[in-house]
Amino acid sequence: MVTASDASPSFRLAYVPGVMPTKWVRIWNERLPEVPLTLMGVSAAESFDILRRGEADAGFVRLPVDRTDLSAIPLYTETTVVVVPKDHAVTSAEEVSTEDLADDIVLHPLDDTLGWEQLPGQPANERPATTADAVELVAAGIGVLVVPQSLARLHHRKDLTYRPLSDAPQSRVALSWPENATTDLVEQFIGIVRGRTVNSTRGRPPAAAEPKKRKTPDARDAKRKPAAGRTGGKPAGKTAGKGSRGGSAGPSKGAKRGKPRRRS
Repeated sequence: MVTASDASPSFRLAYVPGVMPTKWVRIWNERLPEVPLTLMGVSAAESFDILRRGEADAGFVRLPVDRTDLSAIPLYTETTVVVVPKDHAVTSAEEVSTEDLADDIVLHPLDDTLGWEQLPGQPANERPATTADAVELVAAGIGVLVVPQSLARLHHRKDLTYRPLSDAPQSRVALSWPENATTDLVEQFIGIVRGRTVNSTRGRPPAAAEPKKRKTPDARDAKRKPAAGRTGGKPAGKTAGKGSRGGSAGPSKGAKRGKPRRRS
């Protein structure tokens, strides 16, 4: 296994647009303050190549992931929404369907992450290069845009809003890393993302176990052998039925007491 010291003195974490790694970075800094974490914002399309080239130790990506050389842990599924101008007809409903977009031009950017089999609505003359470009076109009244909710929030504008789209494909976010580079630091980050506690053996490097102290033969013998002057656990020189001064002890249990002698 490649160790963290062989790879890098820091941990490099890539993340695609829409993912907010703040919580996990904060926990990392609390648990491993001696290992700086470097964040790398990357596009969804280039995220896998960056991991393969070893430019990042791990990354938050969007599924699907080619499992041939990359490992991945699915984390969550996002709500899909349609981004529209604030005066659009669909804003009167809390949730809409693709049928409600039948008369709209639905923009399909080149960096789309939803993997449509059949795009709803009317096709645009050309595809915008990026989601950010598509949002600008929505604001200009050219069409509407269907994206994961995190991207709608990322590109928020005051003149636009969004509504959940009930029957659209969904995007899933995963933590991924090169399969042949599962370092100790990657294991640490996996533990943080999965919510393992700081004391979890899978969430931190295994600590060297302290060897148990073995008792010396003298110490064992001291417990087994009775103290000098004692036999059978009773004080030497004392026998059953005798008092501490050698006199007769009190009557033993079960002994019959004679009748007192009458004085003449």
